[in-house]
Amino acid sequence: MTPVVVLTGFMGSGKSTVGQELSRSLGVEFVDTDLELEHRAGRTIAEIFADDGEKQFRTLELETVRDVLADSGGIVSLGGGSVTVPAIRDALVGHHVVYLEISADDGFARVAGTDRPLLAAADPAKRYAELLDARRDIYRAVATHTVDATDAVERLVATIIDALPDSGGYAATTGEQA
Repeated sequence: MTPVVVLTGFMGSGKSTVGQELSRSLGVEFVDTDLELEHRAGRTIAEIFADDGEKQFRTLELETVRDVLADSGGIVSLGGGSVTVPAIRDALVGHHVVYLEISADDGFARVAGTDRPLLAAADPAKRYAELLDARRDIYRAVATHTVDATDAVERLVATIIDALPDSGGYAATTGEQA
């Protein structure tokens, strides 16, 4: 199997929200690799980071992403840092990867006050901006398509469906003409 779409982007870009709506529109499954990893590990991502560190988390993430990419025929949402792992970037080759691009201000506004281990800093907004700046080029490099994540979810879904290599096969599901 091959996923219809793999969503990537930084934390707060809307991967889960857009992915769930996209899966409903296309009538396919939705898999969030962060949730799948937590299910497999029996712990939250924050607990894995605290107990085992980021390196161990990334190892677990790689295993999870590879399995999900091999088994899913629907929509896959990657964790925000997945693309920092070279082996995950390699695994994305040949997939339809959509980058949900967001500014540091807009993205941080969405995640402020949530439990994000990578933002545990004296100035979380500054840390968010630094991490996003460090990853932006990687997101763009793995993407086959980039969309503005600040757009309304319905418009994002329509834009992503229109950009699918075989969008005609999905038009009937959404009720829109290809």
